[in-house]
Amino acid sequence: MRVGVASLFQNLAPGASDRDVYREELRLADLVEPLGFDSLWSVEHHFTDYTMVPDVTQFLSYMAGRTKRIALGTMVVVLPWHDPVRVAEEVCMLDILADGRLLLGIGRGAGRVEFEGLRVPQGESRARFLEAGTILLQALRDGRVALEGEFHHIPARDIRPRPFRDFDGRVYGAMVSPETAELLAQLGVGMLIIPQKPWEEIERDLAAYRRACAARAVEPRPPVVTGWVYCAAGARAAEQGARRWIGNYWRSAMAHYEIGSAHFKAIPGYEYYGQMADLMEGAGAGVLDHITEAFVATQIWGTPDQCLEKIREIEARVGNDHFVGAFSFGGMPYREAEASLRLFAREVAPRLQRRPRARKPDPAAPRRAARGGRSARSRA
Repeated sequence: MRVGVASLFQNLAPGASDRDVYREELRLADLVEPLGFDSLWSVEHHFTDYTMVPDVTQFLSYMAGRTKRIALGTMVVVLPWHDPVRVAEEVCMLDILADGRLLLGIGRGAGRVEFEGLRVPQGESRARFLEAGTILLQALRDGRVALEGEFHHIPARDIRPRPFRDFDGRVYGAMVSPETAELLAQLGVGMLIIPQKPWEEIERDLAAYRRACAARAVEPRPPVVTGWVYCAAGARAAEQGARRWIGNYWRSAMAHYEIGSAHFKAIPGYEYYGQMADLMEGAGAGVLDHITEAFVATQIWGTPDQCLEKIREIEARVGNDHFVGAFSFGGMPYREAEASLRLFAREVAPRLQRRPRARKPDPAAPRRAARGGRSARSRA
């Protein structure tokens, strides 16, 4: 199993400037390769302190020049917010700067504050994601774009710089709500699991994705799994830290996404979030604490042995071949985040990385040229 780190750039610490956060997060990002991890990821968000990376490809381009070995992943680029031609150009350029180390994660977004601020109708996100994804995958496969679609009218153009190697097996779609399963299968991309609900529900979503792939004769790839990590030498200290900092993160996520808000019930494509609003309306005053506790229980925390066991349990459930942990979040002091990161790197990651895997080759290894690649529908 490959093991990675996600840099979130949250600013939840009282009195911290955004520049302070960037300086500390970049310092931690510089540790990822020397500590022996396999990948570094970051996620796109806008307008709030929830996370502060409005341009993931820009951050990863910076890190491409500071690293030699690790894969660099987007978790995710939110396609409905962008011109897909520009995304294709940025992705091709980043992959050349990173010498083919890019893992591309894409998603469709859920935050009202972001859709409104970027002036994109949220109710169109499903259709926009599918159309933009089709354009992007065509560009990465053929080095050329052309489409007369519902949202984009694109004359035939070459992408320069051209993609220099195949993206087969290097594209993943984020899946939180079950409505996204069909979209990922239709695009023929892998699944990036961001656990925000019980693993039993995630397993059902994964089964739906695999059924949708089978209906299209697409072989599903092993998913990438992300998680929030708090690793400490003692079980009691680990539990206390996890409840505080992972809990803080989840409360910030609920505020950013307005989880439980009735507005989701009126937006096509967000039925899952609308159902959550219905459940929370009738659940009483303690529902927020209960949901936070459930989220914390889903994540990776404990002693090194406990963290290892939880990741192995997830692997047994979903068959992932890559785990990506976030270590700095929720207003956690950076010395505490670094201690958790270093302990995990020393005592957990090597045991996961040594495990034998009879799976496909490393997607970050050189492969055939992009212009000779298979069609988007043959990917998973």
